[in-house]
Amino acid sequence: MGIRPLTLAAALSVVALLVAGCGRSDTDSAGASVTPTGTTTQNLSGRIEVDGSSTVGPFVTAGAEDFQQQNSGVQVTVGISGTGGGFERFCAGETDISDASRPIKDDEEVPVCQENGIEYTELQIANDGIAVVVNNENDWASCLTVEQLKKIWGPDSKVKSWKEVDPSFPDEKLTLAGPGTDSGTFDFFTKEINGEEDASRTDYQATEDDNVIVQAVEGDKGGLGYFGLSYFEQNKANLKDVQIDGGSGCVSPSTETVQDGSYTPLSRPLFIYVKNASLQKPEVKAFVKYLLDNEEAIAQKALFVPLTDEQAQKSSSDFEAATS
Repeated sequence: MGIRPLTLAAALSVVALLVAGCGRSDTDSAGASVTPTGTTTQNLSGRIEVDGSSTVGPFVTAGAEDFQQQNSGVQVTVGISGTGGGFERFCAGETDISDASRPIKDDEEVPVCQENGIEYTELQIANDGIAVVVNNENDWASCLTVEQLKKIWGPDSKVKSWKEVDPSFPDEKLTLAGPGTDSGTFDFFTKEINGEEDASRTDYQATEDDNVIVQAVEGDKGGLGYFGLSYFEQNKANLKDVQIDGGSGCVSPSTETVQDGSYTPLSRPLFIYVKNASLQKPEVKAFVKYLLDNEEAIAQKALFVPLTDEQAQKSSSDFEAATS
């Protein structure tokens, strides 16, 4: 799998995105404007409804802000009801795009979409890792193994103190915060750590708002939580990330370790699901194309991990197949 390095050119493309809406643009022979990022636009208008993952939401929001600078007649609304909540609305026909930090569930969500006649296209738009975080005063848990995380988060866990996790840790009360059950992050974390999706202890502060998790861990010396790497990048001053030992030594979550697969098992792909009927609308088609054409710059702007070359090519091909 080829990996695209983070280059100066990519960084400069972020600047290009920020100024695209107010700079002078060229025109093609048909009279449509061509933005500096190569996306062709023509007096688009309409409303695009997006909902779903709180992890993917910031990526789509960042893309929407730049897209709307160039297309002032289009309004993109991005909700964050969680991956599960997003699919519920999407399969009911209420939204054009569903943000997802996991694939759609074949046994639960796909049948609902089918029953309601919702045909869709899955597109990977970025990569992400799940960051396990602790309070800044925590000077003992710099690295945790998967077994230790399972001991903490398993459905039968009664662990109340850090000393119960590891005898070398202090007898400090352990307090937990994490995503709620509608979150794709919750689904992915429980499957990878506890061996079964949705299998988790329930006596923790559960929320679909990542900021609540930040506040809970930040305010308690014995706090522990988890959420998407991109959100940790925005809160580095308030929390510490924990290295994870997936069997090959302690590894920190980062762009490099997520792309090369060494941050295991908490690296994952991020998706948008687009209703095929919505792709027939010029404004939706243009917006999705904009996200794919500029995914690397948007990922860097919103602190996500860009796609590899192979992933980017697949998403582009799937989009062309859905719109041809």
